[in-house]
Amino acid sequence: MVLPLHDDAPLKYVRRPIVNWSLIAVNIAVFVAVFSEFLGDPLTVIRGFGLIPAVLFGHAELARWIVTPGADWTVLTSLFFHSGLGHLAANMIFLYVFGDNVEDAMGSVRYLAFYLLCGVTAGLLFAFGAPLTIHPLVGASGAISGVCAAFILLYPRSTIFGLVAGIIPIHAPASLFVGAWIVFQLFNALTDEQGHVGWWAHVGGIVAGLALTPLFKRRDVRWFGPIPFRGPWG
Repeated sequence: MVLPLHDDAPLKYVRRPIVNWSLIAVNIAVFVAVFSEFLGDPLTVIRGFGLIPAVLFGHAELARWIVTPGADWTVLTSLFFHSGLGHLAANMIFLYVFGDNVEDAMGSVRYLAFYLLCGVTAGLLFAFGAPLTIHPLVGASGAISGVCAAFILLYPRSTIFGLVAGIIPIHAPASLFVGAWIVFQLFNALTDEQGHVGWWAHVGGIVAGLALTPLFKRRDVRWFGPIPFRGPWG
């Protein structure tokens, strides 16, 4: 697993990426509310607000006592629920590192729409690929996959500082760092038979991000940003 910690792509238009910060705050707040049991049993809450393909397509029903916004709405609400602290932390780190620059390149309102569309597309691809699945899909990974796809299109020559396997420092161009991460998602989607991770949701988010970025970026933002990779010694 590769984990980004910092990038050197500067912000040009948005001094404070309020939408990106707000998305992180909402995800954390929802996690705290769920796992503090403020809303009841965490697993029950997740089943009610997570995306369950079999329920979405009418092949199964939730128990009447489970609170849910409705099957159609779970395509959206599932983006703000996470299964555990590690799941939340990894997603929020990716969003923190890459989301501010994508918000800068698109503008705050367009960035929010882009983020949600990538997440919804990711969830729908997962659901159509496994329509009888009764396990809930939760997490911001699909939306964040779209953000990563946008970043590699807009800032491939920026430098990413991060960790491999949680311990090995890495200093690499975004084209390599994010590109390897994208290949990893596709590889796992094609080979993971257990299906415990929504790899196809990640792939759906990536495809959505690649397709939508040209429609959402500011007109004067250049493709393949001008920041050169400086190498490990700066």
